[in-house]
Amino acid sequence: MGVYLVSVGAREWSDGSEDGRGSLAVALNEELRRRGLPPYGSPPEEEDFVRGSGQSFEEKLVPGMDGFLALCRAHLSQEETDRLCGWSLLVPFSLDQELILPVGDAYADETAVCGAPQVEALAQRLATAVALPPEVPSACDNLDLTNWFLDGDATKLAAVRPGPWSEDLDASFYVALYLRAAQHSVRRGAPIAFC
Repeated sequence: MGVYLVSVGAREWSDGSEDGRGSLAVALNEELRRRGLPPYGSPPEEEDFVRGSGQSFEEKLVPGMDGFLALCRAHLSQEETDRLCGWSLLVPFSLDQELILPVGDAYADETAVCGAPQVEALAQRLATAVALPPEVPSACDNLDLTNWFLDGDATKLAAVRPGPWSEDLDASFYVALYLRAAQHSVRRGAPIAFC
């Protein structure tokens, strides 16, 4: 159990059942039309799972967020922090402002939608601030970030190459999580959601 951050494929996006996200897709396009923006078509279908392929995104939110929120306060405005951390659906296109959709999930009665390019820019600022190392996994399709930070690889690297990133590994995990989620969304043209 726990909270996961996952990419959404075409089948789930168009599924109108209780387990699908069809009603969310409809509400998003209605709100985009209302604002005079083009509708979002559909994400690509996630192909059969091949580890490291970057076709899907799945990470588990395990560590505490206190250090990450302190990092946000040190490097971002409150409005930027809210944009980076306040969404429940990340879409692969730019949005000037957050959208609130009247579609709930297990965590909230509404869905807060942000654009991945905006989230990526904010997460990149934090990644630069902590000098996130290039060894941080980039294809996060099977808890790669979660495992790298929690199973010891991050600790091993920190022992031989310490830096600001290694001062709070939990905070760096969330920097990497938001950065990689936004990068995946833009690269694949797929929404990212909590489940």
